[in-house]
Amino acid sequence: MHHTRISSGSTFEREIGYSRAVVVGDRVLVSGTTGFDYVAMTISDNVAAQTEQCLRNIESALKQAGASLRDAVRVRYILPSASDFPTTWPTLRAAFGEIRPAATMFEARLADPRMKIEIEVEAVLGSG
Repeated sequence: MHHTRISSGSTFEREIGYSRAVVVGDRVLVSGTTGFDYVAMTISDNVAAQTEQCLRNIESALKQAGASLRDAVRVRYILPSASDFPTTWPTLRAAFGEIRPAATMFEARLADPRMKIEIEVEAVLGSG
C-alpha cells in the first residue's frame, strides 16, 4: 500500500530517522510529538505551554495530511511526571473535548529532560 511521509522540518527527524507523520490509506499516524517549537528549536519549561505547542505541531502535520484534530481517533500522552497531567487537561479538553478519541496516558522518561509531555495521535481521514 502506498504511503506518504510528512516532515515538520525538525532536526530530530533527520538525526534519528523518522517522519513526523505517515499517511497510509485513510490513516494518519503522527509520531510522538513534543513541545519544541521546531522553527526556533526552543522549548518552554512550562508543561501547559509545551502541551499547546505539541498540539500546534500535531495540527500542522495533520493539515499536511489533509486532516485535522477532528479526525483523531486515538491519542497517547506520555509524561515524565504523572502529577503534571492535570495541568494539561484544560488544553487537552479544548482540543479533544468534543472529539473524544480513545486515549491513554502513561508516565515514562522522555529523550530530553526539558520535555514535559509527548503526544502521539492516530487519525482517520474524513472521520471528523
